[in-house]
Amino acid sequence: MSRVCSICGKGQTAGNNVSHSHRKTKRTFAANVQKVTYKKEDKVVTDYVCTRCLKSDKIERV
Repeated sequence: MSRVCSICGKGQTAGNNVSHSHRKTKRTFAANVQKVTYKKEDKVVTDYVCTRCLKSDKIERV
């Protein structure tokens, strides 16, 4: 299972590590997702939700 927000779909993005000599190598930025139990259409679901969705009260935690 991938670490993707089940509410907004935010996931991993790609970028570069940049050294002092300005050499670039590929890296990934992981989204800040937490495993949360919440209500979804009158059912209790455990899934990954990003912290932005948690802070903006887009879900109702159980």
